Amino acid sequence: MLYVFSSWRTTSISQLPQSYALCKGKGKIYTVDESNPEVECLLVHADRILDFGDEAKVRGSWGAFRLVHAPGDEAPLPVVQVPKEHIVVPGLADSHAHILEYGFKMQLQLDRARSMQDIIQVLEAYVLSHPDVLNDTSRWIEGMGWNQNVWKDWRGGFPTAKDLNTPLLEGRPISLARVDVHATWVSEKVLEIMGSLPGQVDGGEIIRDGDGKATGIFVDNAMSLVPSPPRSEAVMLEYFQRAMKDTLSVGLTSIHDAGNDARTVKFYETLAEQGNIPMRLYIMGMLEDGEVKMQRRENYGKDERLTVKSIKMFMDGALGSWGAALLQPYSDKPDTSGILRIDPKQIRKHVKDVWQKGWQVNIHCIGDRANKIVLDIFEEVLRDGRGNATERRPRIEHAQIMQMSDLERTGKLGVMTSVQPTHATSDMWYAESRLGPQRIKGAYAYQTLLRNSPNSVLPLGSDFPVEGINPLLGFYAAVSRLDADGHSPHGENGWFANERLTRAQALKGMTLDAAYASFAEQDIGSLTPGKKADFVILNQDIMSVPQHKILSTRVAATVIDGRIAYGSL
Repeated sequence: MLYVFSSWRTTSISQLPQSYALCKGKGKIYTVDESNPEVECLLVHADRILDFGDEAKVRGSWGAFRLVHAPGDEAPLPVVQVPKEHIVVPGLADSHAHILEYGFKMQLQLDRARSMQDIIQVLEAYVLSHPDVLNDTSRWIEGMGWNQNVWKDWRGGFPTAKDLNTPLLEGRPISLARVDVHATWVSEKVLEIMGSLPGQVDGGEIIRDGDGKATGIFVDNAMSLVPSPPRSEAVMLEYFQRAMKDTLSVGLTSIHDAGNDARTVKFYETLAEQGNIPMRLYIMGMLEDGEVKMQRRENYGKDERLTVKSIKMFMDGALGSWGAALLQPYSDKPDTSGILRIDPKQIRKHVKDVWQKGWQVNIHCIGDRANKIVLDIFEEVLRDGRGNATERRPRIEHAQIMQMSDLERTGKLGVMTSVQPTHATSDMWYAESRLGPQRIKGAYAYQTLLRNSPNSVLPLGSDFPVEGINPLLGFYAAVSRLDADGHSPHGENGWFANERLTRAQALKGMTLDAAYASFAEQDIGSLTPGKKADFVILNQDIMSVPQHKILSTRVAATVIDGRIAYGSL
């Protein structure tokens, strides 16, 4: 099938010449290179950085640019000046995101709802604005983003199918993914379609009332029981294009797409073969029936922008839905300690099998029990001599809650922790009551994790669409531990301020550390000679502006392979 990529550029966007020097002018160029953290100029030819240094050096060495012209041709080298007060940074990466889910969420957004009434209003507005849905009560209504933890005057616990029984909505199949995508809320019509349900689900939970009847909430592995209609390839393309358009506009040049089945990977491969992937994608596949059903790919496709070489697994659920697997019961729900989505013996077998076949292993772990189990497994495979941590680069995705001893053990083993700073600032309003005063000390401990890392590597991401796509939201959360309004439960210095990252650490986390986490540090992640010319121009200096101004920063241009992919200069 041929995918025709709709226009996400406009004719007004300027393009850069084949060869040029990008010089700071009255701005700055940050390289994320320890030896040369700031330079005056970058020399770019085609898709690579050939040289960097001060402007006099670049003009002296490359003023007559013979290298890329015919013999005897000494055409002058064009110089592009960075606009006043703007800065250049390496292309920004998101180390953990969900591309197609972002497109899915955008069709019906529930994350701004602050009450049950808000949810109902959004759903009813959607129905009324879509005649095909309004006139056909059998059409499924799907959305994502609800979060009962932020609803005002809420009764507590999960919502139910009955809450969706308004005159306009009743009788319609409705399926709504929670903000963390670890619970699904369905209408009574969907419960009717599902019919009889199993008493229990391994690694999941069907929430029931006092009479044992399903209430309409399915957690973790139980979500697979919900018979949502499959996505067509046309819908997948629509979601993909929306995600690419929006992510380029916020300066992303690389995304680690977390958890894709073989069909989705094939979809990406087709796009790559056609040259229709506008940025670098590092794909985490998933096991299907306990097996890998996709091929490893590296720099695949017409533009060499697709890499498939890791497998993502799930150990537990999410904190917001009480699904994170804890060693002790929840402080605010003592009848549960969370959910293990897979038996430890089974995931140990999967890890060993996948590891032996040469795949990177990335495992979702939120709770301290889940993190402990996975660290035990990684310690075992590393001890067995099946490749060292530097070669194999095992990753724990999220690493939200750990015992103090396990915070240290990640570093001793060389296991990478891929974290999402906006999770900390989103969860901070309820996390302490959910975990208690002692357990919270090992939660969202980013500075501790970085300090313990033998290579000082802490890849940062967003988990979008769970959180916003703008990487500067994560940058701000990492360095401030405040929400977007400048607040935290601990005041204006930030929530557990000792775990703040410096601005240099945060920038490295979303550039060079992200590249290392995807085996790409020789090609991207910093602005040094030999690497890809992937960079972002921002309209103000995020490394020095007052903290409260960081979120007002805008992207002037996103450049990939030396070409403008978004914006202009």
